[in-house]
Amino acid sequence: MTAQYFAPVASPQHPRSTFADRHIGPSPDDQSRMLAAIGYSSAEALIGDAVPGAIRTDRPLDLPPALSEPQAIARLREFAARNTVVRSMIGLGYHGTHTPGVILRNVLENPGWYTAYTPYQPEISQGRLEALLNFQTVVSDLTGLPVANASLLDEGTAAAEAMALAHRVSKRKDPGAFLVDADALPQTIEVIRTRAVPLGIEVVTADLSGGLPDGDFFGVLLQYPGASGAVRDLEPVTAAAHERGAQVVVAADLLALTLLRPPGESGADIVVGSSQRFGVPYGFGGPHAGYMAVREGIQRQLPGRLVGVSVDADGATAYRLALQTREQHIRREKATSNICTAQVLLAVMASMYAVYHGPEGLAAIAERTHGHAAAIAEGLRRAGAEVVHASFFDTVLVRVPGRAREILAKALENGRNLRFVDDDHLAIACDETTGADDVAAVLAAFGPAGPAPEPAAQAIPEVLRRESPYLTHPVFHAHRSETAMLRYLRKLQDRDIALDRSMIPLGSCTMKLNATTEMEPITWPEFADIHPFAPVEQVQGYLELIGELETWLAELTGYAKVSVQPNAGSQGELAGLLAIRGYHASRGDQDRTICLIPSSAHGTNAASAVMAGMKVVVVKCDERGNIDLDDLHAKIDKHRAQLSAIMVTYPSTHGVFEETITDVCKSVHDAGGQVYVDGANLNALVGLARPGEFGSDVSHLNLHKTFCIPHGGGGPGVGPVGVREHLAPFLPSHPLRAEAGPAAEPDGAGVGPISAAPWGSAGILPISWAYIAMMGPDGLREATESAILGANYLAARLAPHYPVLYTGRGGLVAHECIADLRKITKDTGITAEDVAKRLIDYGFHAPTLSFPVAGTLMIEPTESEDLAELDRFADAMIEIRREIERVADGTYDRDDNPLKNAPHTAATLVTEDWKHSYTREEAAYPVPALREDKYWPPVRRIDQAYGDRNLVCSCPPPEAFED
Repeated sequence: MTAQYFAPVASPQHPRSTFADRHIGPSPDDQSRMLAAIGYSSAEALIGDAVPGAIRTDRPLDLPPALSEPQAIARLREFAARNTVVRSMIGLGYHGTHTPGVILRNVLENPGWYTAYTPYQPEISQGRLEALLNFQTVVSDLTGLPVANASLLDEGTAAAEAMALAHRVSKRKDPGAFLVDADALPQTIEVIRTRAVPLGIEVVTADLSGGLPDGDFFGVLLQYPGASGAVRDLEPVTAAAHERGAQVVVAADLLALTLLRPPGESGADIVVGSSQRFGVPYGFGGPHAGYMAVREGIQRQLPGRLVGVSVDADGATAYRLALQTREQHIRREKATSNICTAQVLLAVMASMYAVYHGPEGLAAIAERTHGHAAAIAEGLRRAGAEVVHASFFDTVLVRVPGRAREILAKALENGRNLRFVDDDHLAIACDETTGADDVAAVLAAFGPAGPAPEPAAQAIPEVLRRESPYLTHPVFHAHRSETAMLRYLRKLQDRDIALDRSMIPLGSCTMKLNATTEMEPITWPEFADIHPFAPVEQVQGYLELIGELETWLAELTGYAKVSVQPNAGSQGELAGLLAIRGYHASRGDQDRTICLIPSSAHGTNAASAVMAGMKVVVVKCDERGNIDLDDLHAKIDKHRAQLSAIMVTYPSTHGVFEETITDVCKSVHDAGGQVYVDGANLNALVGLARPGEFGSDVSHLNLHKTFCIPHGGGGPGVGPVGVREHLAPFLPSHPLRAEAGPAAEPDGAGVGPISAAPWGSAGILPISWAYIAMMGPDGLREATESAILGANYLAARLAPHYPVLYTGRGGLVAHECIADLRKITKDTGITAEDVAKRLIDYGFHAPTLSFPVAGTLMIEPTESEDLAELDRFADAMIEIRREIERVADGTYDRDDNPLKNAPHTAATLVTEDWKHSYTREEAAYPVPALREDKYWPPVRRIDQAYGDRNLVCSCPPPEAFED
């Protein structure tokens, strides 16, 4: 039965008649009460005082009127109908796969998983941390290396990160070049080139099938199997590279590694790749979880996130993010990479795919895939075609002199996409979805169909066959039935706090509603099952949707052009800075390498600037949290000839609308620099101000924040980059899709690809399209106003109890506020971390802890939280302040109190040996409402230092969980 969608009918009893009404949490009556609490009679008056007139736009949003939810679904169905789902046998790192229904429904489509935040508060993230530890174990086992991270963005960017890692660990005075096998994936080669240019690294490509060429290299990249399908012994090249002092990077296919000798056993130092074929749909290129594993000795240089095992206050095993001192908010320009480079939701799916199938199931899928490829090769040989490689896993390269285009067309008539290599060669890739009918259809395209080939001999040499075991941990053997898998997923989900359970008041992260209607289309086959390199005529619906979304985003931001290719906010930052770099270079200004960054900026800014080949110069902030104009002008004067850009977060990371932003922009422009406005806080600007109008030249936009793509526990993200006209020729391009960037325009070639896929994580772009389409111009503006109202309401309620650190004109904040606990800590010993952990006992995820100012909590309510939830949070914070007073007056012991001991598990309360200075009831039920609905944390406070001293980053044995 086809689902029916019914729009609610407006009536006095049901006033919420539009999508915007349901997205925005506070009702009109609630908003009136909130306004009264902060001394305003209307939202217009509040916005007039809070938002500087100098940045306000003087024209309304030129967007279509809002669609209802049924209308938006119907429009998305039209887009989907213009895509053609064809069985793709293209390969190139993207493969068909079956997502087990239990994972599709209970992870990808489950808000308990997709609305979770990055697990910086590990006590309420134990479920997703265990899932990520499973992912790391899968990668470590299959690659044969001891340490793997908790995912990267995709294979291309993972390879680029590996190049940078190899460069860092090189001990030679002149490290030389980075050598890339010509049989690497073409998009990977180009992403590496893009990332190498600003770092001053020379990239050399060569055919390594016969060994290493002459020259000095700090690193070598091999593809295993190669893009052509060839499977070669890695050991001769790795041995030769190590003799020259080079690090060896192998880009490997995880499914192939169930059959092939692991790269770690052949001497690889770093192994990278994608986990896409472990149950994650094509999605026209993403999102997919990349991976990286490393040898012993360089794990502390590993980019991205790393889940480790530690203990809690009772000594119980617990998980947390390890080696967190690498996080850019702390290390800033000294960061080894940008930590916002993960795809957690997709890594969870891939890990659960391995948990569900286990080693035997994965090996069976791999053997079946290889068997179909071998059958195609045998059939082609019998038909007189030349199969180029005798050894392969899933991809057959065939030589057909002068006939490649003809056969390609015939295969398409038979419903299969093959890969065109050149006029004389085609490649055919098999995968989990390949069946006997696909084998027959492919062979028929090469000539008259003959009898089906007999089972062919294996095409993997015995010497390269895997002998070592993998996935031996019990978790990969215990959940074979769907019932068991369902319960395992539910058990992990229940250990976490996600947006489906309570508000997540994280400043700068905008954890807002991800509406079900927005999410629905991403699993439709017409969006999910499209290969990123499918023929352009098969993807017209996608291209129309992407073009419309890019146009809308340009209108919202005041820029001339937007590219959606960057598949994370970090990548958007890098793309924007590379556009600035390219612009200066085109004018002969190669010496412009200084990037000014206010001390209040996101730590990712500094890391991205360094990755873009710039030198960071920090600009001070004044006592009110604003950019210190005297220091800014002094830095501009000092570096005028070398000034490339300034990166400004607006509203500021301190949560205020700085009055001087237009002056800042003008001063930088007068010195020949460009202005980059970080779009992380665009939630406070949409419909009210456009960065491209008030002086910015480029911004990245976090679609996973302002435009409702869910955070997914730390990814998927999309970070489009918007630029003014003069920077448009320097947007990302792509070697396999000219239409994906400025290379398609007469005056632009682009800076190269930022991500492996032409349009990045295209599979989730329908979410943001639906949000904008259903909100319409008025709804988008009202959402911004509600976000500002909510932040000021919470600031007003909390200010008598916790000083609000920074405010703007009239004592107002923007869309977030910072509660200052430093004096409280000095007087009582209770820290911001203690408050964060105590909030868990009240059922809340903590606000942003100690950023941008140590000893504070940064709070952002978003527009989608209603008044009841805002008050519930405020009430919790106020009650916690009363608990702090009990510490101050001696009622509670300074070291033994509900805050220092938080969070409290159920096991803590049932112990017979209760010796605390407070009651069990005070520990567990500080407010009466918790008796009706209580979240019980699975562990007590986790010992971070212990985990770093005892680094364990794969699944511990079951004995570790025994008392």
